[in-house]
Amino acid sequence: MTAQVGIDQTVSLGRTDIWQHPLLALVGLVVSILLLFSRDAVQMVEIWLTSSTFNHCLLILPIIAWLVWQRLPELRGLVPTIWTPGLLVVAAGAAGWLLGDAGGVALARHAGLVLMLQGTVVVCLGKAVARGLAFPLFYAVFLIPIGEEIVPLMQNVTAEICMALLALVGIPAHIEGIFISIPSGYFEVAEACSGVKFLVAMVAYGALVANVCFRSWPRRISFMAAAILIPILANGLRAWGTIYVAHLTSIEFAVGFDHVLYGWIFFAIVIVLIMAAGWPFFDRGPGDRWFDPESLQPEVPAATSSRRLLQVTMAVLAIGSIPILWSMAIAATSTPVAAGDVILPSVRGWERVRADRGRPWQPHFAGADALRLGRYRNQKGQEVDLAIAVFARQEEGRELVGFGQGAVAPGGAWAWTAAGKALPDARAERIASFGTIREVVTHYRVGTILTGSPLAVKLETMKMRLLGGPQRAVAILISSEAPAEGADPRPAIDAFLRDLGPISRLADRAAGMKAR
Repeated sequence: MTAQVGIDQTVSLGRTDIWQHPLLALVGLVVSILLLFSRDAVQMVEIWLTSSTFNHCLLILPIIAWLVWQRLPELRGLVPTIWTPGLLVVAAGAAGWLLGDAGGVALARHAGLVLMLQGTVVVCLGKAVARGLAFPLFYAVFLIPIGEEIVPLMQNVTAEICMALLALVGIPAHIEGIFISIPSGYFEVAEACSGVKFLVAMVAYGALVANVCFRSWPRRISFMAAAILIPILANGLRAWGTIYVAHLTSIEFAVGFDHVLYGWIFFAIVIVLIMAAGWPFFDRGPGDRWFDPESLQPEVPAATSSRRLLQVTMAVLAIGSIPILWSMAIAATSTPVAAGDVILPSVRGWERVRADRGRPWQPHFAGADALRLGRYRNQKGQEVDLAIAVFARQEEGRELVGFGQGAVAPGGAWAWTAAGKALPDARAERIASFGTIREVVTHYRVGTILTGSPLAVKLETMKMRLLGGPQRAVAILISSEAPAEGADPRPAIDAFLRDLGPISRLADRAAGMKAR
């Protein structure tokens, strides 16, 4: 009996020693990467703390630690070893971060940082351990603040569900984008009513339940589908309920009813119902093993030498440093734009007038170096607003396109309703404010292109910031309010565009560049 205890202790000590150096290297690399990319790490934490959509992200790290702790008995049967192909994962994360930094896409930078950390685990602990930790590693994806990008889509989905349910109960309704009018009132499916907050949290929760409570992949997929679809339908039902209550009582009562229902009761009931429906199908027992160590690592590998561990550590640090150094090398190529230098043009056949008619409108471009807005009128009495926004160089918080940038300010009086008739090198959109309709045509001038596509702006910005080139970015917006109910505001915009001349020249002059 004494001899057996001694053998067990020797094996245990040996295994602990085998894990010690890889874990130390891993901790050192994680700390180093977080320091290298501290701006993004801090920004992610700030988003978790300040945005109610991502408050649940604060629970992700403790959940990952709990998931790893659950797998400790099986992990003790594995030997960590360096796996150099994992450097490709680190490199993919670094490349993603660089592309995100070049394109001004915070989501890509945050995803790149998380991917670098995931790759570091794979490199330091090896293929077998990474497979054993597959789900905890995957679950780190939910640290990335992603989801607000689908707010406009979810607003429209919610509005369409409301319309279908209103028709079902026989209430006449008219929809204009995200605005719904019924005989007793006028309603907007606002950003807060889109249901994105609950959907984002529910996807993370659903993924956790699917892994912890199910072994069968068909059951996991079915549960995830329910965790996504049911909250979307439930949010549409909640929004319809608010409108229906307003129809039966008053808008004031319905608003209070919605706040109580939305904040405390309705979605708690949804979660309970989803879990109750899935409970009979749970097929993972409390004592089931998470994985079989022998199948992941049939042969015990040799312990990693300190020299090789140091080489791989230096390789990870080098890969992580490259995108930062490259970004710094390109960063100094822009020329500041003085706001006073941007002058609205004189347009033949049009005169500058005061904006004293109609509902006030102004585009939103946070961080712009210059933003000018003026109204023009021609002899026919047609009126348009011309806005010019100039960025000397795009960077975090100062981007030409992105959430909240453009014709409609977040939380403002105007809201997007529909796309307008397409134009070459421009985008057209209809916006509305309490029944008033306005059309806006937007041209973007970035790098060497003129476009109306936000995606093309991101790609061209990325190219200029990766390879060098004109760093300025300009938005030219021409807008007109519908002159009467049911009238088309587009003819005034088309007439102004014909007389304005080449948009690219106007944009380059506004940015202080020689017009091409």
